[in-house]
Amino acid sequence: MASSSDVHVRICGQEIIKYDLEIKAVIQDIRECSGPQTVLMELNAAVKEKFSRLRQRIQDMEQMAKEQDKESDKNDILTETEAHRKQMLSNQTAWRKANLACKLAIDNREKDELLHGGDSSVRQRKVTKENLVQTSSEITESLMSISRMMAQQVKQSEETIGTLATSSRTVLETNEEFKAMTSTVHLGRKLILKYNRRELTDKLLIFLALALFFATVLYILKKRLFPFI
Repeated sequence: MASSSDVHVRICGQEIIKYDLEIKAVIQDIRECSGPQTVLMELNAAVKEKFSRLRQRIQDMEQMAKEQDKESDKNDILTETEAHRKQMLSNQTAWRKANLACKLAIDNREKDELLHGGDSSVRQRKVTKENLVQTSSEITESLMSISRMMAQQVKQSEETIGTLATSSRTVLETNEEFKAMTSTVHLGRKLILKYNRRELTDKLLIFLALALFFATVLYILKKRLFPFI
């Protein structure tokens, strides 16, 4: 039976895949978009929202990895998290390229309208270019935000590795101390057994000496009191 942690990780992974597919679908819509500018802005707003949710779920999965008891489970989830993060960055690149392609299509359409539409088309083109500049700025800001997030994650990973290294050294030192204590205990046990054997030997010698002493006393008494025996 799957643990609660495994279920949460699986659900998180499914949601990440769902957001990834939704982002790809909207990016495709952007590639195929020929205007007007309001439609492009709506599509970009939808992509930004889905990227925000995707980043949050990736961070949730990374946190779940850190909470795992088994090192193997932790490494597996971190590997999966890294794959999702790389896919997110790939989608970011595709999003930017799709916007460039869409802008080019809109520019071409505006050029055609300029040739046939006069001053009104010129004014519309100026407005469109301003909107495109704004959209480009928003995309750049989003990419910078992802870059900062990646830098933060790398720093956290370095700190985690440092903590694990310190813990490993502590475990090794403790193990060495335990070995030294075990050796001391064994030596003490040998000394106690040696002293016990010596004590037993001393008791036997004392007993034999007493027996010999009493035998000698009895023999002397016998010779003096009962010389005829």
